[in-house]
Amino acid sequence: MDTPRWQDSDFTGLRAIIFNCTLKRSPEKSHTQGLIDVSTAIMEKHGVEVEVLRAVDHDIATGVYPDMTEHGWASDEWPSIFERVSSSDIIVIAGPIWLGDNSSVTKQVIERLYAMSGETNDQGQYIYYGKVGGAIITGNEDGIKHCASNILYSLQHLGCSIPPNADAGWIGEAGPGPSYLDTGSGGPENEFTQRNTTFMTWNLMHLAWLLKQGGGFPAGGNERVKWDQGANFDHPNPEYR
Repeated sequence: MDTPRWQDSDFTGLRAIIFNCTLKRSPEKSHTQGLIDVSTAIMEKHGVEVEVLRAVDHDIATGVYPDMTEHGWASDEWPSIFERVSSSDIIVIAGPIWLGDNSSVTKQVIERLYAMSGETNDQGQYIYYGKVGGAIITGNEDGIKHCASNILYSLQHLGCSIPPNADAGWIGEAGPGPSYLDTGSGGPENEFTQRNTTFMTWNLMHLAWLLKQGGGFPAGGNERVKWDQGANFDHPNPEYR
């Protein structure tokens, strides 16, 4: 019997960065990290180099500029963090739900990713072209789809490609109660969460691999550098701008 293709899949050469946007500093237990670990295990088994970065452990300044030390902040780790983002093929933003929305740390990370969105790659496209994005959500109140849609919209707006089923999450019973990693929560055993996390992870790897093998997202009609130089890419009314 032939071995199913997925078992032999080797994505060596891909790199993923996963932002854990928990409000808890290390070494405090992060339930978001528990779900991240599921996705990470699949990626690493198939050759992907994965870095998980707990944003709250780092000195990330607030703002929408590449280096906030140029705008009044005494320090800012974001420029060095972005070097790792730049070398990654997969960007996953993971975090908890608070008050029905993404955490403040999640919002901060998205804002700092946005700060770099005006940069361009070697093809003259926006810097995030050729990268793929996903979202992981945990919590004890409704809002997985709302939070994920905000993250995935933001990532695609920056230039990332979003594969099918690019979000996964788990929520417990609304209100105080066990969280994902707590004994008796049912989180790690939840079939819906298991399936969505697995599908998301594989689709991130598949699309990142296709883009990497193809030399990135195809250039043509989307090069910011050429637009700034006067190319109109068949826009019917170029004099309007």
